[in-house]
Amino acid sequence: MQCSKKEQNTRGCINGYSDCRAGVARYSSYLSCVSLSLSIFIYIFLSIIWCACSRHTHTPPPPTLSFSRRIESRMIQRTVSFPSLRKLLLRAGCSKSASSKIGTYNCFASQSSPLPSHNPSYRDDEYADVDWDSLGFGLMPTDYMYITKCCEGQNFGQGQLSRYGNIELSPSAGVLNYGQGLFEGTKAYRKENGGLLLFRPEENAIRMKTGAQRMCMASPSIDHFVDALKQTVLANKRWVPPPGKGSLYLRPLLLGTGPVLGLAPAPEYTFLIFASPVRNYFKEGSAPLNLYVEENFDRASSRGTGNVKTISNYAPVLMAQIQAKKRGFSDVLYLDSDTKKNLEEVSSCNIFIAKGKCISTPATNGTILSGITRKSVIEIARDHGYQVIHFLFFFASSYQVLYT
Repeated sequence: MQCSKKEQNTRGCINGYSDCRAGVARYSSYLSCVSLSLSIFIYIFLSIIWCACSRHTHTPPPPTLSFSRRIESRMIQRTVSFPSLRKLLLRAGCSKSASSKIGTYNCFASQSSPLPSHNPSYRDDEYADVDWDSLGFGLMPTDYMYITKCCEGQNFGQGQLSRYGNIELSPSAGVLNYGQGLFEGTKAYRKENGGLLLFRPEENAIRMKTGAQRMCMASPSIDHFVDALKQTVLANKRWVPPPGKGSLYLRPLLLGTGPVLGLAPAPEYTFLIFASPVRNYFKEGSAPLNLYVEENFDRASSRGTGNVKTISNYAPVLMAQIQAKKRGFSDVLYLDSDTKKNLEEVSSCNIFIAKGKCISTPATNGTILSGITRKSVIEIARDHGYQVIHFLFFFASSYQVLYT
């Protein structure tokens, strides 16, 4: 079968186009090979030059700092101290950084460091710029705070005074995840002659050690605790109110700051103290309080942690306290969790029932915090001829309730 002339022309064009495409493909392949060869040649040439230069010049890698050393550097830069405070310390020495048992996590125990020569100093009679007559009970940051750290199984080393400010915590810190923390509260007062007084600080130290044992935490010694309070007070002495105008509230904290994921004690602990000038805790001052007897919420349960000053005891009372204040009450008076008949304590303080020359207070049977003011009231009352009774009792509205 013969094709027409038109069909022959069309077939010839198609064959010519195919031959052209094949030629282009062969040319592109040739260029690719040339380009690859040229790239290899340039790479080898530059490598030879680099090797020749490296024989004559060598730059060492930059020095690196471990995690603990970086913390130490920052802390030394922020450290302040006072030469006059050194004589207050009963023990000298410092602890060294150590590694915890969890992975490669490094913890840092505070160390002593050279003191800057430009530290501010204040006269004994100098006060901070505060309107002492309008002082209430609220946070007013002072100049310095005290901080020290230790690893699990070790002792706290001598701490440092640093400018009051934020602290860094791992998101997996034991205190954030499992509430492994304790706090204390005490006050410093200014005498008429300008001297400063602490209110039974050794009792707070003993209570913190007891709480630390219950919460499986390392704790500072009694001497260390008291010395740290003294340092904090003297560093912030201009914030101690004038006599009769209030006191300098001191808040020691013991925190599980090491990282944990599973439920376990933290591998590192931080002990710090900050301060704030305050007046009366309750707005009523020394006037009688109007307390709401709470029957729906419990403050503590038997065989729990009501007898230690752990941070986890306080947030659960907020709902009951807020509801009571909305009703016009000063605070909440809690009953025992078993029978709901016996008085225990207020959200933030102990109570006494007074009648004649007899005062009664709930016994510290494991659900009630043994307050230091409570202990002092009992001792003073006995010295003045009062009979003091510790027992569980029914609430009687005819009695006068005292708080401590």
